[in-house]
Amino acid sequence: MRQIASPAGALRGQPAQAGRYPMNRDRARRTVWVAGRGLTCYSAPHIQTDDMGETIVDATWLQIVLILASGLVAGFVNALAGGGSFLTLAALEFAGLSAATANGTNRVAVLVQNVFAVLGFHSKGVFDYRASMRYALPSVLGSVVGALVVVRLDERIFHRALAVAMLVMLVTLVFDTDKWIKEKRAGAGPISLWIVYPAFFLVGFYGGAIQAGVGFFLIAALVAVAGLDLVRTNSMKVFIIGLFTVVALLVFVLQGHVTWLLGAVLSIGNATGAWVASRMAVTRGEKLVKGVLIVTLAIMVVRYLEIIPGF
Repeated sequence: MRQIASPAGALRGQPAQAGRYPMNRDRARRTVWVAGRGLTCYSAPHIQTDDMGETIVDATWLQIVLILASGLVAGFVNALAGGGSFLTLAALEFAGLSAATANGTNRVAVLVQNVFAVLGFHSKGVFDYRASMRYALPSVLGSVVGALVVVRLDERIFHRALAVAMLVMLVTLVFDTDKWIKEKRAGAGPISLWIVYPAFFLVGFYGGAIQAGVGFFLIAALVAVAGLDLVRTNSMKVFIIGLFTVVALLVFVLQGHVTWLLGAVLSIGNATGAWVASRMAVTRGEKLVKGVLIVTLAIMVVRYLEIIPGF
């Protein structure tokens, strides 16, 4: 069996328990030990058994470095353009996590990011809790349903759904539909409550199921459907996302699809990347980031839709 050398040496752990996570035929479950803590993930097996029948697990810091780097990039992208979670989802899977566990672990960083954003808006006095809760409640309900659906979803189907979401994001980035919506509907008032609440339920469903890029859809709902002004839109957006992320994360936790240590590492990367972006006075930085994101999303769409066999 091929082994990966561990910088900290092999550590003894408990034998892996089968059946807790959905298995892909091409993957096998293993426990990775980093700094003395077990991380459940999926990858080619690197597990040995000693003479006593106990499991000895080899670990590498490559996962940590990869997730930290992806968090840095995603935080930078989110600060300038948005859609960074598409990158972290792909990175978490590349690091060895299943699609469901990558989806759940990504929520840890999203929650931390939005909690700090809410605190920032609150400190500036730009916040309306009552109005926020009005739109948050249907979003939270949708999020619960979305999360419950996606944790039971076949991995291949999830990748197809993710590819469709990426295509929508590509259209948003290329045609700058977000800007058009803001110009046409900002401050115009709600269309109809019969449209408003179902719209926010659907946004919450998407947020609970996939989350990546939900900020674009939520801004569209707040401005185009609810008709809010741009001053309140951003503060309400981070509050609503933070709230429905809590319940979605709880669903993933109860299903055993969250790796807390990698989530914490991703959170650090996201925060650092966002801080770096906020400090950089690059006039063409947003256009550059959007260009890179468009190319990256196009590549991932090709991969997830299996347009090129073996890619």
